[in-house]
Amino acid sequence: MVAYALQQLINGVTLGMIYGLIAVGYTMVYGIIGMINFAHGDVFMIGAFLSLISLTLLGAFGLTFVPLALALTLVLAVALAALYGWTLERVAYRPLRGSFRLAPLISAIGMSIVLQQYIQIAQGAKNKPILPPLPGGLRLMESDGLVVQVTWTRLLIVVVTLAVLGAFTWLVSATPLGRAMRACEQDTKMAALLGINVDRTISFTFVIGAALAAVAGFMFLLNYGVIDFFIGFVAGVKAFTAAVLGGIGSLPGAVLGGLLIGLIETFWSAYFSVEYKDVAAFSILILVLIFMPTGLLGRKDVEKV
Repeated sequence: MVAYALQQLINGVTLGMIYGLIAVGYTMVYGIIGMINFAHGDVFMIGAFLSLISLTLLGAFGLTFVPLALALTLVLAVALAALYGWTLERVAYRPLRGSFRLAPLISAIGMSIVLQQYIQIAQGAKNKPILPPLPGGLRLMESDGLVVQVTWTRLLIVVVTLAVLGAFTWLVSATPLGRAMRACEQDTKMAALLGINVDRTISFTFVIGAALAAVAGFMFLLNYGVIDFFIGFVAGVKAFTAAVLGGIGSLPGAVLGGLLIGLIETFWSAYFSVEYKDVAAFSILILVLIFMPTGLLGRKDVEKV
């Protein structure tokens, strides 16, 4: 059925954009310091909880104008999650940057557990639901009794994601910070010799990655209407898979990988057993790594001598 497939395409693109935003954070950190930030998924989870708390507080204070409430919630969630990202870099990565490569990985896994337990203790282990802030949507077509609809929430997710990715692309390609990030990606020692503050650049990279994860957490909350303290692990693994699938270290690859994982997961759930949707996504990843080890848009590492 064309209508059913079109609806699943809309659902898959929406989910894929959320994964893509999280995956960009993974690939940014890896591109600059060559390490995987396994606590990044939990920053996404914290962004979702910050969004929930902000919406609840704004409603309690009588702010009922939905667009303004959503805008303020997004700003607050991004700002506070960025602070978490900065703290994560200072606590878990900077002291271990010159250590053996496994040490920051262990530290990041430890921070992931700490953040999960912190939210579980602070907010409880039960699911946290919200009422849909933007009910309704656009009807695209109707076929065989099935209505293909783009909800206002999904439309907002697409618009916000494209705007954020556009702003991020401009920042990386046309600003002094972006040039510093690209220089550190090439060679941190040479960048330092040329006068670039490497520590500050890496801190800003974590801050920007956390901000993107917070945007993804905000959109996840709006799209699904329920969150818990464990969503960071599941979404983080999917986003990491997306980053590897697109080519770890490639920003366009991270977005492409996120879209592909979202589409694979959605269409598999629609036409096959939903219990095996994760198996389908990871199986595609295995095949890509076997035949294209650098991912779809990745490039081979050049050994520096």
